[in-house]
Amino acid sequence: MRGFLRHPVRRMERVGLHTGIRWKLSAAIALVAGLVAVALSLVVHNAARVSMLDNARDLANDRVLLAQRNYELYGRTNFPDIKIDDPGLPRALRQKVAAGRRASDVSDHGSKPPDIWAAVPAKDGHVLSLHSHFPDRSLGVMNDLDQALVIGSIAVVLGGSALGVLIGGQLSGRLRKAAAAANEVARGETDVRVREAIGGVVRDETDDLARAVDAMADALRQRLEAERRVTADIAHELRTPVTGLLTAAELLPPGRPTELVLDRAKAMRTLVEDVLEVARLDSASERAELQDILLGEFVARRVAAKDPAIVVRVVHESEVTTDPRRLERVLFNLLANAARHGRPPVEVSVEGRVIRVRDHGPGFPEELLAEGPSRFRTGSKDRAGKGHGLGLTIAAGQARVLGARLTFRNIRPVGTPAHLPAEGAVAVLWLPEHAPTNTGSYPMLPQSGSTG
Repeated sequence: MRGFLRHPVRRMERVGLHTGIRWKLSAAIALVAGLVAVALSLVVHNAARVSMLDNARDLANDRVLLAQRNYELYGRTNFPDIKIDDPGLPRALRQKVAAGRRASDVSDHGSKPPDIWAAVPAKDGHVLSLHSHFPDRSLGVMNDLDQALVIGSIAVVLGGSALGVLIGGQLSGRLRKAAAAANEVARGETDVRVREAIGGVVRDETDDLARAVDAMADALRQRLEAERRVTADIAHELRTPVTGLLTAAELLPPGRPTELVLDRAKAMRTLVEDVLEVARLDSASERAELQDILLGEFVARRVAAKDPAIVVRVVHESEVTTDPRRLERVLFNLLANAARHGRPPVEVSVEGRVIRVRDHGPGFPEELLAEGPSRFRTGSKDRAGKGHGLGLTIAAGQARVLGARLTFRNIRPVGTPAHLPAEGAVAVLWLPEHAPTNTGSYPMLPQSGSTG
């Protein structure tokens, strides 16, 4: 039985069919209910048939005994169906009667009604016998019983299927809620509890699963928070000595060694500041200070101040409410990434609330396109060799504080083989219409009279 239920599932998995637990459970319950109904129907049918045949044979025996008594008293049988020395009497019954015993038998002929025989010896040596068929009334009762069993079996299968759908639906719904809550936890929603999402009332395996996922999420959250605090503490402790090192390097006499020391000290200070910023972004404690700006004009002025050689194309001007300082940080990091890992020309376009930064280099690595920016990973060797992988990580973090969405893609003409490099990388910043929505942080509007 277990193997019979397992093989259809394997066949469905091999052909790639995706079925929910609701329908699998319903099919299993319907199959078991059908098998049980068929087995019970066969047992009831056979028991009823045997009982009716026994009653018919007992009736035949009673009639032939009564005929024997009348025959021995009055010389006649008084029953029209009683025959004396019937040549059609089965040999087995004839032998038993010859031995002086009363005998009866039921002969089944498949689709035909069964024959019922009863025979008894008389004192004068003759044999009295009764040959009858299964009563038509009994045949009608058996047909009605079979029809009722078929209807009952179908009702049991349908009821089992409905019960399976109901139970499987509840279980599937709880599992889907648990999966949705787990996905929210994976996206960084720290306040989501899987057990609360599924409605922790029923104590079953799904509740145990939710408890385990919540415990795992809590442990992971604590570990990440501990790592963030350690990283922030280390970076904070390094800030003072690095600042002192940079100050001391600036006091060295001019020369090539001094330039190298200053360059490395500045790089170290930048790294420490970036690590501190990443730690602050990971803590989800950052708040956006919103102002109304003309996005195209803002981007054009900031890019011109950063690199006058970059051309900004404003397709459609739009007024947005955002944090100018954080938006500038995102924009500059995208430009720095394009200049460091791509090839000129670098192009910037503004269309409504969307900012695009494109270079003409080999494109973003596949790992970044699949998983997003990752700290201390600069990607493939085509776009690596410089930096610490924090630029795009900070840009993505600041975008989350703004409630914006930062996406990455490569420019590849249709039909270009996968092994050939792309013709450029495009980073797209999608600013929200109103305020940050999916970061857990709430923007603080500037007080009246404050400046941006």
